[in-house]
Amino acid sequence: MTLKNRFAIVTASSLVVCALGIAPSFAQTSQKQLDIAAAHAQRKATVGANMNLTPAEATKFWPVYDAYEAKMDKLEARHVKELKDFADKYENLSDADAGKKLEEVIAIQQGRLDIQKEFVPKFRDAIPGVKVTRFYQIDNKIQALIQCDIAQLVPLAHPAGEGGQQ
Repeated sequence: MTLKNRFAIVTASSLVVCALGIAPSFAQTSQKQLDIAAAHAQRKATVGANMNLTPAEATKFWPVYDAYEAKMDKLEARHVKELKDFADKYENLSDADAGKKLEEVIAIQQGRLDIQKEFVPKFRDAIPGVKVTRFYQIDNKIQALIQCDIAQLVPLAHPAGEGGQQ
């Protein structure tokens, strides 16, 4: 099985499992859509179970959360694209390609921070400050778990001409 077929990436904002490098058939696409919906529901359930929102807070919180997740999903799509590209090239990277990949990864990380910062006042308008902090703690813990999974899957880069196994 190739690296691209082994990759399973849990995305930062949706816990979506994506099979990389596989041209999906209709059945695979349908299964992927079900997996995405299930991952979104699981993430939302995890947040909900740990936020301890009152009914009034929930009414204000969930629309902000949904907007936040929609922005994060767009960023995670960019991350998945970068990981797919890396899977194609990791065994034979030029210094220029490696530099571009590093810049993109840092830009994606910065984008996540920018979205988090953008939404702090929106969450503060919806719920008390302690619960805003709690949400970001939950979100960051989920992100840390996702990054741990990705780190275990993503191999180290190899210089052009070196290739080889890890």
